[in-house]
Amino acid sequence: MSGKTIIDNRKARHEFMFLEKYEAGIELRGTEVKSLRAGKGSLQDAYARIENGQLWLYNLHISAYAFGNINNHEEKRPRRLLLHKSEIARLYAAVREKGLTLVPVRLYFSGALVKVELALARGKKLYDKRDTLAERDSKRQIERTLKERSRDF
Repeated sequence: MSGKTIIDNRKARHEFMFLEKYEAGIELRGTEVKSLRAGKGSLQDAYARIENGQLWLYNLHISAYAFGNINNHEEKRPRRLLLHKSEIARLYAAVREKGLTLVPVRLYFSGALVKVELALARGKKLYDKRDTLAERDSKRQIERTLKERSRDF
């Protein structure tokens, strides 16, 4: 799951606790890929859902291609994600469990193809978010202290 990141969903890292991550292909039109190459996309409110045995990505915003014509794409249309049938069945069983959801974490290029990193996630409670922030702040403080000590020598 590596490649050149196009879009990163940083808000999802704050809102959700990731349990498992999956790499999925995404069915796009030509102007959508060109627009993504220009960095014109947003995963802000995007989510994935399984319907009729297929995995769909909703609310992924890909801006209209600037040099497109009348055949330009819709900006927020549902897009089909490509996973093996067994993986979709496993995700469907997990999502039916209370409190789990499918969240797109990032979009990236793998060669010439656009891939989506999906996470099976559980929403964080307010106290979980506070714990995460406190932990991050303490790590920063420790690093700062160690950096100051290394300067003294």
